Order: sequence, then C-alpha cells, then structure tokens
Amino acid sequence: MACSSPSIPRQWWIVLGLVMVLGVAVVPRAEARAFFVFGDSLVDSGNNNYLATTARADAPPYGIDFPTHRPTGRFSNGLNIPDIISASIGEESTLPYLSPELNGDKLLVGANFASAGIGILNDTGIQFVNIIRISQQLQYFQQYQQRVSALIGAGAAKRLVNQALVLITLGGNDFVNNYYLVPYSPRSRQFALPDFVRFIISEYRKILKKLYELGARRVLVTGTGPLGCVPAELAEHGSTNGDCIPELQRATALFNPQLVQMINQVNQEIGSDVFIAANTNQMHTDFITNPGAYGIYPTFLLL
Repeated sequence: MACSSPSIPRQWWIVLGLVMVLGVAVVPRAEARAFFVFGDSLVDSGNNNYLATTARADAPPYGIDFPTHRPTGRFSNGLNIPDIISASIGEESTLPYLSPELNGDKLLVGANFASAGIGILNDTGIQFVNIIRISQQLQYFQQYQQRVSALIGAGAAKRLVNQALVLITLGGNDFVNNYYLVPYSPRSRQFALPDFVRFIISEYRKILKKLYELGARRVLVTGTGPLGCVPAELAEHGSTNGDCIPELQRATALFNPQLVQMINQVNQEIGSDVFIAANTNQMHTDFITNPGAYGIYPTFLLL
C-alpha cells in the first residue's frame, strides 16, 4: 500500500500559486489591504451557518484540523483558501458577511459574501433552498459599502474598495448541482453541453461587469477544478476504479478556456487588467503528476 505524506499542506501551495498570479507580496499587517470574497462552498467561511439550508458545514468532520478542532461553516477540514490568502497579505481572516461580529473596525478588513451551493445561474442549487445567490452577494457588497461609508466617510470607503483584493469562485455548481444534477435535468434538455457553457460564460460576464461597477479593481477569478474527479461525483456515477468521470471532465475542459477568453475580452473593454484568471484545474493536475515539486512524497508501507 502507498500513502502520501505531505510536508506542506496542499492548500498552501494552491494559495501560493494564487497569490503569485495576483502579484501580491506578503506585507506587514499595517499595510494590508481589504479582502472581499464571492462564490460558493470552496470559499464560504460560514455564511450558510446563519441560513436555514441543508448546505451547511456545521458538524464533524468539518473543522477537525482547524485551530479550534471544531466546525466553523467552512467546507474544509481546516483553513480554507480565503483564510490563507488573508494571512499571506498580512491580515486576519475576513468574517462571513452574515456574522454578527462583522461591525466596527472589523468591516475594514473586508468581508466574505460566499455561500455554499450557489452558481452563476440563479436556478443552480435550488435543492438547497435558502442560499445567498450571487445577485444577493453583490447586493450585500453594496450594503457593505454603505456601512463602511458611515464609518469612515464615502471617499475613504471608495478607496478601500478600489484598493482591495477580490476573489470570486463560481461555475462548478452550475454543472454538478444543475446541468448534471439529475438525468435529463431542465438545463440539459434546454442546452447541449457546449451551448450551456457558452450561456453560463455570458452570464458570468454580467457578474464580473457588475463587480467592476461596484468598485472592484483587482479581482482573481478561479476556473473550475477537475469536476469529474471529485469524490462525491465518483460515488454518484459509480466509479469503482477511481477513474474520473469523462463527461464532467469535458465540462471542465470547455468551461475554463472560455472563461479566460471572456476575462481577456472584459479587460480589453475596460482598458485595464482588472480581472486575473487562475487555472486551478492545472494546479490540481500539477499536484497529482508532480507531487515532489510541492513537497509531497509517497511513503510505501509493507504490511
């Protein structure tokens, strides 16, 4: 049998890659900028704990490797990517926007608006009922700016938002919790897969343009990871040998290049590289094919 013995957690290498993509140096806390997070369960830090929804991470094994060893609402065994990015830029973790602790000076750190289960489309994740869809996340962002304006003044609030880092992670749920949720789903009957990808990319463009209108000026946009290799999808599709699901892998292969192309087009229209694409799928592939480069070495045990 073989088991991997990582000397450095894989999450840290993902974040290192993301921070390098952004061109962000680790800075002293006094110089740290605000950080805003939008998206789904990959970056949700606990908003869904305040909602009546089944999409929650409020019970073990979630949180078993968190400093408190208790579930926090993060869909992770420990810290998530926003936590580690916050640490990398010299700041404390952003609080969930729905947290009652997010007030006063804590608002100046930024906010996490993400909600597990959501997607680019409003009908994604309907089985979870009460989640913060991306349109509502953007409305909360507007509300946040009003709250900060009341705290430090409109001009300072505008500068805080313009200079902030922004992370947005969307798209995976539009496949696994919408298009492929059930056989012959409404969206799969409405669109062939290539047409569906073009449709959600066009909708994503509207989201990014709205984010720009709301003041975001440095935005990291992550693509989808290898959707067909997600353990839940392997189980759902009855994979017995660990092989990834070809159709979901095809969705990833169609979505990511078109996302990059759309981001480049939006940047050209704006006249500035506001949006930066991060190829998280390639990062995952690199970890698997070349683990030694990331401090992960197999240990072979003879039983």
